[in-house]
Amino acid sequence: MDHARAAISNLFGVEPTSYTRFSIARQMDGDNSHVEMKLSADDEEGGEVGRPEHLHASMPPPRRIGKNLCFLVIAAVLLLLIGFLIGYLSYRGRMQKAGRCLDGSGKCEMPPTTSYLMDDDEIEEEEVPGPPVFYWPAVRDLFSKKLSGGHLQDNLRQRATKDSFEAGQSEDESIASYIHDQFTSFLLDEVWNDEHYIKLQVKGSNNTVSILQDGKEEILENPDAYVAYSKSGSVVGKPVYVNYGRKADFQKIQKPGVSLNNTIIIFRAGKITLAEKVANAQEAGAVGALMYLDPSDYENTETLVPFGHAHLGTGDPFTPGFPSFNHTQFPPMESSGLPRIAVQTISSKAVGKLFSKMHGEECILEWKGGVVGCKVMLNSTSKMTVKLSVNNVMVDRKILNIFGAIKGFEEPDRYVVIGAQRDSWGPGAAKAGVGTAMLLELARVISDMVKNEGYKPRRSIIFASWSAGEYGAVGATEWLEGYSATLHAKVFTYINLDAAVLGFNHVKISASPLLYTLLERTMKGVKDPAKNSETLYDRVGSDWVKTVVPLSLDNAAFPFLAYSGIPVVSFGFYNKDKEYPFLGTTQDTVENLKTTDNLYGIMRAAAEVAGHMALRLTHDHELFLDFERYSDELLAFQEKFLPYGRDVEALGLTLNWLFFARGDFQRATDALRRDIANSDRENKVVCRALNDRIMKVEYDFLSPYLSPKDAPFRHIFFGKGSHTLQSLLENLHLLRTSKDSMDVNMLKEQLALTTWTIKGAANALVGDIWDTDNEF
Repeated sequence: MDHARAAISNLFGVEPTSYTRFSIARQMDGDNSHVEMKLSADDEEGGEVGRPEHLHASMPPPRRIGKNLCFLVIAAVLLLLIGFLIGYLSYRGRMQKAGRCLDGSGKCEMPPTTSYLMDDDEIEEEEVPGPPVFYWPAVRDLFSKKLSGGHLQDNLRQRATKDSFEAGQSEDESIASYIHDQFTSFLLDEVWNDEHYIKLQVKGSNNTVSILQDGKEEILENPDAYVAYSKSGSVVGKPVYVNYGRKADFQKIQKPGVSLNNTIIIFRAGKITLAEKVANAQEAGAVGALMYLDPSDYENTETLVPFGHAHLGTGDPFTPGFPSFNHTQFPPMESSGLPRIAVQTISSKAVGKLFSKMHGEECILEWKGGVVGCKVMLNSTSKMTVKLSVNNVMVDRKILNIFGAIKGFEEPDRYVVIGAQRDSWGPGAAKAGVGTAMLLELARVISDMVKNEGYKPRRSIIFASWSAGEYGAVGATEWLEGYSATLHAKVFTYINLDAAVLGFNHVKISASPLLYTLLERTMKGVKDPAKNSETLYDRVGSDWVKTVVPLSLDNAAFPFLAYSGIPVVSFGFYNKDKEYPFLGTTQDTVENLKTTDNLYGIMRAAAEVAGHMALRLTHDHELFLDFERYSDELLAFQEKFLPYGRDVEALGLTLNWLFFARGDFQRATDALRRDIANSDRENKVVCRALNDRIMKVEYDFLSPYLSPKDAPFRHIFFGKGSHTLQSLLENLHLLRTSKDSMDVNMLKEQLALTTWTIKGAANALVGDIWDTDNEF
């Protein structure tokens, strides 16, 4: 103590009779440092400090005391300034990093175990003891390096030796066992099967299409293929050609005095799903429907007959809204999407023969395809009819979904799912083979990164092989229905690999708006297989969002988005001007698929996109889901609604409440972005709470006012039914085009329920209940 007192006294030129004690305490509050100084003058013995007897011997002169105090004040101020500067620079660095994340410059890629205060150019110089630290660029490059075109080729070769992989049959079970063994050999953390017992419709005896004329029956065709879930039996009707079978096509033909009751509708494949075509024909009053592959859309298919299904929905149509774990435990039910008319596919050669027998109105120019002699309908005097006999039968089948999982190291109960259909009616090289090959390669590479390279994903990745996809995503839908109570809270993205290569020239994208930003960033980091010096983003261009294709019912990603409210992406290659001709036929072989230019290079690029997205979603602290995109989507609909404002007011209603709800959602996204910018992203509790709010965005756009059993696709953007924004827009349009046919009460209900769905999504995004209110 004496030495310390002497040192301090000498420092400030003070006699050693008294001293000043400094106590410096560092208090951490976030990244800001605060330095506190305590000044005290005690006598050495700890007694009361009083006035000494000999002032000249024990106290310095007054001027010296003032000088010392001045030094102390200056030192305290300097230390406080230094602490403030340290805190400010730390905060500023973090905010700059967050800003770069927001502006899309890509400089926010930080590893799970490293501070966000690090700059990208400092990463390589840092030596971290223990396991290796993986920044995002290193993760991306490691994955791309390990991805193998040779392995993809070997995996696809599994489809070359069989003619069919029909769901629930021996070939399907054999490849399911192979995938299970492969997952196990990759040392995935978990590998398991999921069984479902479903009802499928299969072909019985021969189905027949024939022409009845002058009391004679002429067999037109006995197709090898069939349409699942068609009504069985024989129907007879006059043939009518309706182009692609879209609603707009039916509207063109249904003129005053023209009835389609009891007719058999003929349409060509493409534009919309077969199930939608059949539903339109049934609505028009037809008793049967025939679909064919037109040579102008599908080259070299004159004798090919495609398979298909006619269920306007997904999953097992005999357990709508609940899982097919065991049929005996549920009362018999049927989906409202099952058709009540007979449906069959035929060849374009047979259609050409049918057209040649029809005497009547010729097709308009835009309806003419590659079949010569196109006719719309018979003239009024013709007695010719078409007879359609369908002999399909119902069977009970057990199907298997195969799963493998790599568990996350921090949030194992949060999953991204990568899935592919396994079954096919024919060889299914393009339909199921490509996706399955990519699925196996992604599982191999990512597991290798984790087991052998030391990479630790923050969240889990699940690899799923679905069965009965040909019947309408049955395997995937039954899994969603079976675990619906938990999956929407745990699965934050589904990546679909089905039919990823149907061509070479163009990119086909279907996705939730939440994934647009991540997808764009990903395409900028994947080389274009056609031009190795460029990226996929260079191919699609800056306006690629305008080319996004809405998900169809035949896409396995559709029930994830529209039924479960899980963000999805489906990415692949195709030729915009020419359909892949063999999809869904017996000629969907590996040999035919190999005619695609640079097949394995394209497969590798598609797998690279899927892998980069899955890894990025499980790597970053903050979930890479752009929740602000839905503000843009809502604004786009608001602009479409605006012209009908006066029409709605004429009914005593208003669109203002709907617009106010959209504004509330905008403010909620702004509030969440501020919360994220101001948070400590290395605080696991805070980060998880913020991510939970982001995860809920998609799910909160499922209308809560509908039963999943009666209206399974409840998403107001991407669902099916009167609750959707598109349906509301169509009803508003009727106010001008056909006001008498418009149901005003239905419009009132649509406005109310849509408004409260959007308002509910806004409230959920805000976070805690005390931060929300029911005012607009």
